[in-house]
Amino acid sequence: MELKDQVALITGSARGIGKEIAQVFAEQGATVIISDINAEMAAATAEEFKKQGYRAEHFACDVTNVESVEQMVNKILDKFNRIDILLNNAGITKDNLLLRMKDDEWDAVLKVNLKGTFNCTKVVAKAMLKARKGKIISIASVIGIMGNAGQANYAASKAGIIGFTKSVARELASRGITANAVAPGYIQTEMTDKLSEKTREEILKNIPLQKLGTPRDVAGVCLFLASDDANYITGQTIVVDGGMAI
Repeated sequence: MELKDQVALITGSARGIGKEIAQVFAEQGATVIISDINAEMAAATAEEFKKQGYRAEHFACDVTNVESVEQMVNKILDKFNRIDILLNNAGITKDNLLLRMKDDEWDAVLKVNLKGTFNCTKVVAKAMLKARKGKIISIASVIGIMGNAGQANYAASKAGIIGFTKSVARELASRGITANAVAPGYIQTEMTDKLSEKTREEILKNIPLQKLGTPRDVAGVCLFLASDDANYITGQTIVVDGGMAI
């Protein structure tokens, strides 16, 4: 098992892509920390994992609040004395056209997606620096590379994560810590299930592989980056989009 005995903190992991990443990490022997702003869903997901025989803990955390992040991280360190992997996944969307976008729609997305990634990385990095090792993986998006009409806030936040990841990689490399990003394209989730057939067809026209990705496609790349196989990779963004951004 590639992540045997490692402790992995995954934010926004009570459902969706984050939950799938936690599942894959748990399957590979990691103790997974299910972190989510929704306390009930986090507890339910952790319990689901435990019933499968995996090691899981859960914490309610608001990634936009650094005190909430610090409290969570301190509890994890008190119990496990380490955090080997940080997976920044927590994120939201509030789509609107630029001229209609309200300040609170812009601020909310930047606060959760970008500041949340900053808060978690900064706090967890302190423990990793002492250990002189660690893997930091942040979920960006192909939208942060290509842009998309109606998603100026989301695109800015995800492009910010890519630039942030490169800077973190440079700062922490000398202590044996790597930082990389994963940029998914259109992935089969509850959100894409709600798309109309016409919208779905339009999306598929722009994807050379002519299909949507699965959460497991994203989780597999995250597993690779978290494993020893990726020890010499840092500051990179791996795109998982079926070729859409070519």
